[in-house]
Amino acid sequence: METLKAVDAAPITRPEVEDFLYLEAALLDEWRLPEWLDLFTDDAIYDIPPTDIAADASSANNLFYIADDRYRLGERVKRLMKRTAHAEYPHSKTRHQISNVRILSQEAGLVEVTCNFTTYRTKDDFSNFFFGRLLHTLDISGDDIKIKAKRVVLDTNGLRNQGRISIIL
Repeated sequence: METLKAVDAAPITRPEVEDFLYLEAALLDEWRLPEWLDLFTDDAIYDIPPTDIAADASSANNLFYIADDRYRLGERVKRLMKRTAHAEYPHSKTRHQISNVRILSQEAGLVEVTCNFTTYRTKDDFSNFFFGRLLHTLDISGDDIKIKAKRVVLDTNGLRNQGRISIIL
């Protein structure tokens, strides 16, 4: 598996963050979900709040589209990789586009990053897309860059056209 190394005791640069985000997008597009899961810390969270609440809302007090800890994210990956996952077998074709990458803060081995995204999906002669903003908390304290938290903030009014999220954004 291709990995990107964290920089010892030095701040991470935007190009290094971009390379990491591009790697994440490529793993998702290539359906290399077990390798994608390896990008996360053991205590990671991955969530997608609904479109009608504040972007910083908590899944503890609100119903989210997705609110996974590392274990549940692992179970999601296992399920999506099985032939019995009818919503995603055969797999959708996706393209994850990342832009406007910005480092918001860096301290104590953690980096807060935001970027815009568009994910195109086609399956069963139907195409749709998701777009919005990604918020990553990256752990750069070890040998590899790891995702400690990822929040997908959708900029759509809802999921009416898409119906459900059966891919990983």
